[in-house]
Amino acid sequence: MGECELSKKRLVVAVEQAIEERFVDTDAMSVLTPGGRFQVVWDPRGNVTAMAQLGFFGEYLATTELFENWVRECPLEYTSGNAPTVRDVLGTWMLSILDGQWRYAHVASLRGDGVAPDILGMTSLVGDESLRRGLKLIAPAPKATDTEEQQAQQEAQLKRAEAWMERSLLESVKPAMTHGWILDCDTTIKVLYGHQSGAEIGYNPTKPGRPSHTVHTYWVANLRLVLLAQVQSGKSNSAAHGLPGLTKLILGFALKERPRLVRGDCAYGTDRVMCELEEIDQPHLFKLKQSANVKRLVLRHWPRDGWCNVGQGWEAHEDQLRLEGWSKTRRVVVMRRQVTKDALAETPKRKRARRNATHQGKKAAASLPGSDRYERSGEGMGIRRTRYQHPVPSGSHRTAVPRPGRLRKRF
Repeated sequence: MGECELSKKRLVVAVEQAIEERFVDTDAMSVLTPGGRFQVVWDPRGNVTAMAQLGFFGEYLATTELFENWVRECPLEYTSGNAPTVRDVLGTWMLSILDGQWRYAHVASLRGDGVAPDILGMTSLVGDESLRRGLKLIAPAPKATDTEEQQAQQEAQLKRAEAWMERSLLESVKPAMTHGWILDCDTTIKVLYGHQSGAEIGYNPTKPGRPSHTVHTYWVANLRLVLLAQVQSGKSNSAAHGLPGLTKLILGFALKERPRLVRGDCAYGTDRVMCELEEIDQPHLFKLKQSANVKRLVLRHWPRDGWCNVGQGWEAHEDQLRLEGWSKTRRVVVMRRQVTKDALAETPKRKRARRNATHQGKKAAASLPGSDRYERSGEGMGIRRTRYQHPVPSGSHRTAVPRPGRLRKRF
């Protein structure tokens, strides 16, 4: 029995040695990163790591010099000899983002990685407190207790930081902007639970009454490549608050690099936004709210012929429209498609739920003893009570029958 087990062990060892020799003979790939040249060897037996592709990303940064320019143009300056370098602060910030972290305390999980800092040419990874203080120096938040001179310096530093980030971000995507592309616009409400700067109570559909931030985002359609994200207070939820950033972003491109089209939902379909884009000759496509005049336009075109097939089951019809508050008449495209689902599924959820509750209330009222004593009022769905008392059984307990007041509330 012992000889049989020994032979199996020898066989396993021989197989493992053969596998190791096979992988050792594999040619290593050489990549040039901001920290120097590294050798990358694939090992299928190794555990999966989130930072495995950092070597190739570092080669991309070294070839384009995006990381070097980002570090060189950073408006962060230290006067203390014990302070970390700007490269270490920005490198730690970027590594934490690539690792999917969203809190400063998560930076401590990168301290055991000895390869990632060398790829970016860093001396060492900084702690969460050093990173927090560094980012606070880059973009300080003016306080009410500061003097006017300090607030002016902080606002100037904040403008330099915004210009630095916007310039660095556009430099990474400008070479691809010569091809036709579409710019999408949207507004997001970020709920806040702390005491962040700019947290105000405004439009908040998920948590009404809770302070929030408004994020105006502009990105390349289909690629979801974000070009600009403006974080504003919770009360700046309308598209007009993000309009200066939108026009600045478009004017930052050359004529051949500008988007073929700017798309947005009904929040951007206002006269102010469209007039601003028409002044810079920027084509746009926005949805319109279903106001009374828009509904009349749809009903007027619905029975007409000449609908044009635009693909994916949609048909379109073109017309001119000038709504109240618009400065001029604009081109409007009405689109429709054949509904394959049941008409009930197409109704809004709130209306459908309210209608189902009404039907359930009717059935409950009809099934009650003495329901013929209840009469419908002349208008609406109210129920009025006649002089009728439910019979009380001979026992000591009453029957579990809802009272007329509760029925009225249910309806």
